[in-house]
Amino acid sequence: MLPIISAVMPVVGQVIDRLFPDTEKRDMAKLEIMAELQKQSAEIGKAAAGIINTEAASQHWLAANWRPLTMLTFVALIVARWLGWTAPGMSEAEYLSLYDLMKIGLGGYVVGRTVEKVAPGLLDKFTTK
Repeated sequence: MLPIISAVMPVVGQVIDRLFPDTEKRDMAKLEIMAELQKQSAEIGKAAAGIINTEAASQHWLAANWRPLTMLTFVALIVARWLGWTAPGMSEAEYLSLYDLMKIGLGGYVVGRTVEKVAPGLLDKFTTK
């Protein structure tokens, strides 16, 4: 689930608690909202995977390789820090930002590659029946 959804859900839950005095209706409303948020999160993930697949399939070298090159740069910076080579003016917060960017980039790459590898097989199974 997207971080924004996780951050918003407690607030939505509080609003629902105030709007629905009946416990059963309150729980039902929360379930419906969670289902819709998860559906939207999945759609965003599919869109992100589509973008990554389009970039990877590009005929232009830079368009196809900018994401892996960026990730390799982040990994190199992190490995350099582990080995004790740190940039002179780089703060701890900036290193943590690099870790976050690397996690986001790797997550998008993994999702994109998974969809790219799995989707054709799934399409074959569903279209042949």
